[in-house]
Amino acid sequence: MVNVGYTLMCEQAGPKELVDHAIRAEAAGFDHLVMSDHYYPWLESQGHSPYAWSVLGAVAHATSRPELLSFVTCPIRRYHPAVVAQKASTIGVLSDGRFTLGLGAGENLNEHVVGGWPHVQQRHEMFEEALQIIRPLLNGETLTFSGNHFDVPDAYVWDRPERPVPMAVAASGRQSATLAAEYADAMIATDPLSHLVDMYDEAGGAGRPRYGQVAICYGPDEAECRKIVHDQFRWFGMGWKVNADLPGPDAFAAATQFVREEDVAEGISCGPDVDRHVEAFKKFVDAGFTHVALVQVGGESQPMFLDWAQEELLPRLREL
Repeated sequence: MVNVGYTLMCEQAGPKELVDHAIRAEAAGFDHLVMSDHYYPWLESQGHSPYAWSVLGAVAHATSRPELLSFVTCPIRRYHPAVVAQKASTIGVLSDGRFTLGLGAGENLNEHVVGGWPHVQQRHEMFEEALQIIRPLLNGETLTFSGNHFDVPDAYVWDRPERPVPMAVAASGRQSATLAAEYADAMIATDPLSHLVDMYDEAGGAGRPRYGQVAICYGPDEAECRKIVHDQFRWFGMGWKVNADLPGPDAFAAATQFVREEDVAEGISCGPDVDRHVEAFKKFVDAGFTHVALVQVGGESQPMFLDWAQEELLPRLREL
């Protein structure tokens, strides 16, 4: 049976609301909660972007059952990897071992706030060095590291959960799938691509969790849902290579100015029809993902969505 998750989307809700959503999602019966980690929203209309790690600490304390996952944190610019290991271990303690550290190579949107955004090849080199730093620190080792991009003269994480925090790495192709298999305990992807799962398995990840995420917009009025996804998620279909390099909400607005409402609605299921939302989720299950988190687009609709999910959607997803 697939593990069904709910996304705490920092770009569309404030910190107090996110904690409330987490409590409601646990009560509704979701198995895991994932949280985005941004400095900016993609579009100004989304309207939020609190510090994810503060919210994660509150969520870890306010819930007791669901697994938690950062989806995803970039450890190459805005955060030093040694600090990422420390805060991940702290969340691991606060959550009584329910936290998995999700990592990815990042987006200019969030990382340029501390300096220039490196070229993609340099980013990949930095990301692998970051994994080489974070893994031993999570495991309780004293680390001395000297690389091309990072230096750690001496580091040790004092507060750690009984079981080291597991890592999951975002994959979009063979190189990142191989990194996920080599350094991490799980793979993350945002597209239901079976060949990514195959690459991960071939590189040594067979039998480990695969985390996916599917955006939907539930609501009683399909036309209104289509307007919401166009207003807030029209960047969704541009692809990783574009999204990783745009510098801010204004750039995302300019890049998506000619995206039509029907274009977005083709990729995100909208409206009250539970069958359409189940089918969108099922694409990840069919591709071989073991954990799939739902994103309900639209900050104000979260309580309504969670009530509906408990009554109608989750029972259907449990049958897959």
